[in-house]
Amino acid sequence: MPRFTICTPSFGPYSDPQIVVRLAQDAESAGWDGFFIWDHLSFVWGPPSADPWILLAAIAASTSRIRIGTAVAVLPRRRPHIMASAAVTLDHLSGGRLILGVGIGGGHDEFSPFGDEPEAASRAAKLDEALLVIDRLWSGERVDHEGAHYRVSGVTLAPLPVQRPRIPIWVGGNAAPSLRRAARWDGWLADSAGPDGMRLAPEDVAARVATIGAARGGLDGFDVAAMGYTGPGSEESEDRIQHFQEAGMTWWLEVLHDMRGDLTQTEARIAAGPPG
Repeated sequence: MPRFTICTPSFGPYSDPQIVVRLAQDAESAGWDGFFIWDHLSFVWGPPSADPWILLAAIAASTSRIRIGTAVAVLPRRRPHIMASAAVTLDHLSGGRLILGVGIGGGHDEFSPFGDEPEAASRAAKLDEALLVIDRLWSGERVDHEGAHYRVSGVTLAPLPVQRPRIPIWVGGNAAPSLRRAARWDGWLADSAGPDGMRLAPEDVAARVATIGAARGGLDGFDVAAMGYTGPGSEESEDRIQHFQEAGMTWWLEVLHDMRGDLTQTEARIAAGPPG
C-alpha cells in the first residue's frame, strides 16, 4: 500500500506559516502520511513566497508523526554545506522524519535576476556536485573536495543526521538525465501533475521506473513518488491510485494549490483523508 502525503506551494496563501502549520496539523489528524512543500521564489513574478525550510521547521515542531519534505528543493541556488547542515538540523527537530527532494529548478526568472546561472546544463552540474558533497558531509568523515563548482577543505560535519546512512534523497524530473540522477540516490519524484491535470499516465511512470531499475540493478529500497489529484470517495480516484501503484508508485503526493481551489477547499480535501 502506498503512503499518501499533502503537497502545497510555498507561495500565495501558502506563504503564511500559520496557515501551512495548521494544514499540516490537520493532515496529521486526518491520517495523511506526510506534508511536502514546493521551493519557488515567486515574489520575482508577483505572489508572496515563504522559505520552504522555515515552513518545514514550523511543521516539524508542530507535528509528531507525518514525514516532511521538499518537492523539490532547488539545490543549485543553495550552497551544499549550508543545505547539509540545515537538513540535519531539521532531521533532528523532526525526529528523523525528513525527506530531501531535489531538482534543478524551473524557469530563468528565478535565477537570472540574482546573477545565478540560468542554463539547465549548468544547474544540473551544480546539483550533481552538491549532492556528492552533501552525502559525504553526512557520512561523518573528513571531507576534502575540489570540484568545478564547490570546494571543501578538511571539514567534518557535526551533528550527523538522525536517519542513517543518510536522509533519503529523492530526485525530481521526468527527463532522461533526471532518471539517471534518481537511480544514484533513494527515490524518484515524478513530475506527474500540472496546474490543469495529470502530466504522466501510469504507463509513462512504469516505463521510467523500469529505466531507473535497470540503471540501479533493481528497485529494492527505492521510492517512487507520484504527484496528482484525487477526490474523496471517487471511483476514478481509486482507479488512478491503483494504476499508479501497479506502475511502481510507493508514495502519492496530493497536490493542493490555489488553481485547484481556495483554502476552504484545500482544508476540506485534507480533512477528507487519503484516497482509498
